[in-house]
Amino acid sequence: MRATATAHKDFTIAKIDDRVYGAFLEHLGRAIYEGIYEPGHPTADENGMRGDVAKLVKDANVPVVRYPGGNFVSAYNWEDGIGPREQRPVRLDLAWHTSESNAVGVHEFADWCATVGTEMMLAVNLGSRGVDEARNFLEYVNHPGGSYWSDLRIKNGRMEPWNVKMWCLGNEMDGPWQVGHKDADEYGKLAANTARAMRMFDKSLELIVCGSSHSDMATFPDWERIVLEHTYEQVDYISLHMYFRNPEKHTGNFLGLSEKLDTYIDTVASTIKQVKAKKKSKKDIYISFDEWNVWYHSNKKDREILNGDSGWPHAPGLLEDIYNFEDVLMVGLILNTFIRRSDVVKIACIAQLVNVIAPIMTEKGGPAWAQTIYYPYYFASVYGRGTALNLLVDSPTYECAHSAKTAYVDVSGVHNEEEGMLTFFLVNRHSSESIDIDISLQGFAGGTIVDHQVMTHSNLEAVNTAANQTEVAPRKGSGASVGNGQLSAKLPPYSYQMIRVKV
Repeated sequence: MRATATAHKDFTIAKIDDRVYGAFLEHLGRAIYEGIYEPGHPTADENGMRGDVAKLVKDANVPVVRYPGGNFVSAYNWEDGIGPREQRPVRLDLAWHTSESNAVGVHEFADWCATVGTEMMLAVNLGSRGVDEARNFLEYVNHPGGSYWSDLRIKNGRMEPWNVKMWCLGNEMDGPWQVGHKDADEYGKLAANTARAMRMFDKSLELIVCGSSHSDMATFPDWERIVLEHTYEQVDYISLHMYFRNPEKHTGNFLGLSEKLDTYIDTVASTIKQVKAKKKSKKDIYISFDEWNVWYHSNKKDREILNGDSGWPHAPGLLEDIYNFEDVLMVGLILNTFIRRSDVVKIACIAQLVNVIAPIMTEKGGPAWAQTIYYPYYFASVYGRGTALNLLVDSPTYECAHSAKTAYVDVSGVHNEEEGMLTFFLVNRHSSESIDIDISLQGFAGGTIVDHQVMTHSNLEAVNTAANQTEVAPRKGSGASVGNGQLSAKLPPYSYQMIRVKV
């Protein structure tokens, strides 16, 4: 089988916002406790943060991390996580039926972000709380001093403000599972009032309003329209969430979910345009896809805790999906979609970063390692910076539950003009056949392959473990070539590849 593509230097989509490769940490399961924070661990720093985890995060060049939730934030009192640890209250977390020690709060999270070189993206509680708590939290975090909340921050050991720019106005407020769930009108009015108050403090903030929890919600896409009609002039982004499941073990349908993702993005982009036109506005709103990942492997195991059968445990193992090689392909497809929709998707956060549906896993007192999905995320984050190319692709197709014509070859291209580098991310969805691809490089002079990474495995169910951390890992590719203005490569069945070309 053969596929072709054309990459033209002047045929572009948009400059990719680096924050599309962001991540998410919630006070859930072992994401914080035994994830990033484990005092007494052999690699822990003076703040109790695990150095082995920090290294994996730094290696992936994670640009922004959303915190502290998630469902957790909708009943969270941010004040519980400040001040001397021994005086912080233990609270019951209704979202995940666990107890929260508050040993980690905004100070500890901010210090960790500085250690790993990432920005903070903070969420305010618009479930059980509202405008007053949001403005107080903002003052505590961003005001230099001379006010009650900023002086309290200084008293708690942080002289300089953190100047956090990105703020989420609640989380998944369309969901009946959310503490303080609201309908679109109710939430839209609250979010607009909260945004107005926060902008009275700082007009340059980037504010993110809640969109739909997923595209199968009964309220989608009316939720987006109604909420944006209330908030359009006050916010900058609308959030979307989507998790990718394969309980039926049908690989073709599973890998076709990226088609559903693209339709989801397209629908919301159209809704944004509709509201913009209705309001006669000159302002553009973009998408923050601030929760996404594969999530279904751990569902049965999680039920006991989520049903309350185990009481109120602190930091139990929850949502600990063990990812396989098949998930590598899915994550590669998701990231390719975000690159191709970089005109509207400006922020995205893999959910989550450590232990909880995460690319990084840890053992208490033991090692940290990269799960299978770490690698496509790593490659995209480190090498997918630049301008997204609008590729013309011709590939054989197959029919799946989400599209009558799903391309076997899924490819995105990024041009980093400063580095003189073209990077292509390619997935072959075919179960049994290799596909030869020729990519015409138009408007680019020369061309030398400087890196070629391939991920394949004979077993879709293969996983990485603490004992065998590299069962599924990238290897140096071979056989790709550049000549006469064309990149040629062979894509093995069920494979992920990254090819970088110096031009």
